[in-house]
Amino acid sequence: MPATKLTATAHLLAATCLATLTGTPVAAAEKESYNTAPTGIPDPSVATSLPQNGDADGSRAWLAQHGVTYGLSYYGEVMGNPSGGFSQGTIYDGRAKIVVDLDLARIIGWKGLSFHGNAYQIHGQGLTRDHIGNLLTATSVEALPSTRLYKASFDQKFGDKLSVRIGQFPADAEFVVSDNAVSQFINTTFGWPALNQSNLPSAGPAYPLTALGVRVKYDPTDRLTLMAAMFDGDPAGPGKGDPQKRDNDGLNFRLKDAPFSIAEAQFHFKDADSAIGLPGTIKVGGWHHAGRFDDQRYDANGVPLAVSGAAPRRLSTSHALYGVIDQQIYRLPGGDGANGVHLFARITAAPADRSLIDLYADGGLRFAGFVPGRPDDTIGFGFAYARIGDGGRADQDAVALGTPMPVRDYEAVLELNYMAQIVPGWTVTPDLQYIIHPGGLVADPKSSDPAKPIPDATVVGVRTLIRY
Repeated sequence: MPATKLTATAHLLAATCLATLTGTPVAAAEKESYNTAPTGIPDPSVATSLPQNGDADGSRAWLAQHGVTYGLSYYGEVMGNPSGGFSQGTIYDGRAKIVVDLDLARIIGWKGLSFHGNAYQIHGQGLTRDHIGNLLTATSVEALPSTRLYKASFDQKFGDKLSVRIGQFPADAEFVVSDNAVSQFINTTFGWPALNQSNLPSAGPAYPLTALGVRVKYDPTDRLTLMAAMFDGDPAGPGKGDPQKRDNDGLNFRLKDAPFSIAEAQFHFKDADSAIGLPGTIKVGGWHHAGRFDDQRYDANGVPLAVSGAAPRRLSTSHALYGVIDQQIYRLPGGDGANGVHLFARITAAPADRSLIDLYADGGLRFAGFVPGRPDDTIGFGFAYARIGDGGRADQDAVALGTPMPVRDYEAVLELNYMAQIVPGWTVTPDLQYIIHPGGLVADPKSSDPAKPIPDATVVGVRTLIRY
């Protein structure tokens, strides 16, 4: 066997061994898939800044030509809250990812079939869990330390319009996504909205947990995309404590729980078709969970929980509706769809009687290409609001009975950041957040006054992302 093939085989075996050790058979924001060029190098990647693209022997390109691509990425963050929260502190957290993509049309001759697998190694502390106690988690990296399988799925394409995905994968990579929000901001809620995270069992099939499921995607025209998916409805399974501890390696593979279904229609506006001559996308959708949910205010007899102290009434099913818009509103002279000013907005609502958060909205602006001499840098400003549902009114019941406590109403966050590209595939992002009413306005666990809420928090930090 030629030396290049021997080296390539060794690279593949090494990637496979690493994947095995991390629990996989062979996610602000990273792309869901690496979508590599024929060289096997993802776009963007620090490899393009290395001598010979970091592939001196050509093994990465050889593997890509034979249907195997791989990649590594790393997030690292230093974040702190100099004021507010239930305590002040500074943390470091990080997440390493390995990705292996297999083009099974090239490998075994199965036309249109591919496999995508990735695994995470998550480490460090959590600013939200250790210092602030907010619902809108301060960073999209924060999770309990673990090494876990994240995705292992097969994709089958039928021509250019229809595809089916089956296996273990997240919903937040494709559904309820604002591309401008998730690519720019650090707070978790700008990816998977806090309404979904707070109301679904185990926070739904979203980072750091995924679930077994099937997704169908159909593109009847260039301007319209239709998607629907069904997942096992509880990625970690029922039980007490943190769901991440109940599924600490991503290997639960559950199919026993009431299903979670989600569907979305996307309308894409190209330059010639947009009323203002600029590209944009509108998405509308909804989800339905067939399980049972606790009433936030009443027991089985219709008596307020604050009065009876009994178990909450159980309600059948839950659901939510949502809308998303991404729109370029200004284009730099001579620029394209990537540069200029981009607006995003999302709104989603759920039944108040069974939802901790019954209304959620976010929005913001992203400025790309405005810094002289820094055409790839971006500046973002975002705002998110999460309203507490009937649970807040249950607090009013308790206060009326003489129990001193804050009455929950909402949580909100403002975020401002600057994403600087060092080289393609390497960014550094200083970040500033202000968190209003952490936990929705709940009692400060460090205070002797039960009616004193957790103070509003200021969060400052910096994130780096490297993709190879």
